[in-house]
Amino acid sequence: MCGFTGFIGNTDNAGATLEKMMDRIIHRGPDSAGEFIEGQAALGFRRLSIIDLESGSQPFHNENETLVSMVNGEIYNFQELREELIGKGHVFTTHSDCEVIIHGYEEYGTAIFSRLRGMFACAIWDRVEEKLIVARDMFGIKPLYYAKMNDVLFFGSEIKSFLPHPAFKKEVNRDALKPYLTFQYSVMEETFFKGVFKLPAAHFMVYEPKHGQSVIERYWEPDFSVEEKPLEETVEEIDSVIRESIQAHRISDVKVGSFLSSGVDSSYVASVLKPDKTFTVGFSDKNFSEIDNAQILSDELGIQNISEVLNSEECFTELEQIQYLMDEPHSNPSIVPLYFLAKMAKKDVTVVLSGEGADELFGGYDDYDVRPNLKKYRKLPAGIRSAVGSVAAKLPEMRGRQFLIQGGLPVENWFIGQANVFPEAEAVRMLKADYRKGPSVAEIVRPVYDRVKGKDDLTKMQYLDLNLWLVGDILLKADKMSMAHSLELRVPFLDKRVMETASKLPAKYRIGANDTKYAMRLAARRALPEVSANRKKMGFPVPIRNWIRDDKFYQQIKSYFLSAEAAEFFNQNEILALLEAHYTNKANNARKIWTIFMFLVWHRRYFVIEQPNVVQLDVSKETALS
Repeated sequence: MCGFTGFIGNTDNAGATLEKMMDRIIHRGPDSAGEFIEGQAALGFRRLSIIDLESGSQPFHNENETLVSMVNGEIYNFQELREELIGKGHVFTTHSDCEVIIHGYEEYGTAIFSRLRGMFACAIWDRVEEKLIVARDMFGIKPLYYAKMNDVLFFGSEIKSFLPHPAFKKEVNRDALKPYLTFQYSVMEETFFKGVFKLPAAHFMVYEPKHGQSVIERYWEPDFSVEEKPLEETVEEIDSVIRESIQAHRISDVKVGSFLSSGVDSSYVASVLKPDKTFTVGFSDKNFSEIDNAQILSDELGIQNISEVLNSEECFTELEQIQYLMDEPHSNPSIVPLYFLAKMAKKDVTVVLSGEGADELFGGYDDYDVRPNLKKYRKLPAGIRSAVGSVAAKLPEMRGRQFLIQGGLPVENWFIGQANVFPEAEAVRMLKADYRKGPSVAEIVRPVYDRVKGKDDLTKMQYLDLNLWLVGDILLKADKMSMAHSLELRVPFLDKRVMETASKLPAKYRIGANDTKYAMRLAARRALPEVSANRKKMGFPVPIRNWIRDDKFYQQIKSYFLSAEAAEFFNQNEILALLEAHYTNKANNARKIWTIFMFLVWHRRYFVIEQPNVVQLDVSKETALS
């Protein structure tokens, strides 16, 4: 696991500039560095050694050195691809799994990306044709950003690596704030840095500087084609493909461990993997801790569970650093314990497996399950329900409103994913006029839904989560918080072969009569005690509701809400009213307050504190953590 950064364009003083850019992501690869600078191309790589520790350094070159590549990721089918490419005459110079990409591109062009099984972001510079090819894995497990400014194209694993370049213009994207208040993460392709974009998952981009043009194409799309099979046969297939994926994901030349919560997903992974150690964090309040359940399962498996109880003081101390490492504001509270979990695990291992992705693939979220009273309501004539739902959608927030909307309107009109912090109208009310112009929620979700027209509602919701929530929230925080501590996090549920199996499941095997992830839970029982297979996960619960009512933290948050920076973006009377109502226990506004607070923490770090001499301080701190 690694990180890379680079640029195509003006290479005056390229070596010194590239070194500063690479320093910004040293936490992604503290073991070694590599560079390629020629003409208008500058590529910089930071390596965390996982496979082929001695000779797997990057950038890679093909046999005649007409191509140069950098890869952040792991390719799990590299051995079969390597043998195939050797059979076609290619000569490998390392045993690294990632070297198959450059030879694969030489042989097959961009068609190689759809053949890869793994997680990756990669960059290939064609020295002959003078063009850049960048690509991202099918699920978006690994991040990849790009920007074109002042005739320079930037590309890399983290936005912060672009900042030292003199051609980079740092500016807040005014359109990003309104949708963020609803979704809790940066949901647009254009990031919070104006002019900086995320390459979407399952896409590649080809940039030809001589023409000044770039082309972006999708190379993979999930195929939800249901196959009716007996339940027992389906459960056997799920268990088999998940076990095989876990074994493929354990390949490493360094120590491998497993994150473990109370949920079935990480428990399933740990039970099959059986690492020497599992890792869990929680809080002193048992309502916000999964340590006890993780310890019980670890004891049953004969595995050592290492745990840590977090306290609010240390969490608040690291909030600024966490938002800095995320690149963009992100208000999912689970980022905080994940940051400390990765820090703890890094003391013992370099690779961990985790359970992300199972909910999206196998139907695990509560929103996917139609409640009994909603099923009864949907037996009413569609015309009546549609009329009632349309009226309810125009009403202010009130008890029963969401029930009427979900029962009466198409799923495309109300489901936006697993987070919905501020209703859109309320988000607009919070903001100053200049920041109300971002895309509407409907404009964001509609293009995604358009790609699954004709599918059932459950598939539509899963597809939306795969394309927005999973890649923009779950996987982004998993990558950034693990790599903050030079720890590689692998997600065996998000695997090409697992996806092929999951996409064939009938709705009745995804959502059962009494539970979500019905067939997958049955498969998990083959590895787990029944109590663990059926246990509901807590999902990294964080007591932000209590923190905000603690006077010390309330005063800290209030100082941000009263700041000149807050006055630039928000109607301060509105956000202060939210804070006061929560502090005095008149309302539970925790998620709304936290979402605003995290944006202000991020903005202060990148646009107020950020100075050229801050770079070395951040590097030394991150290196110490690793």
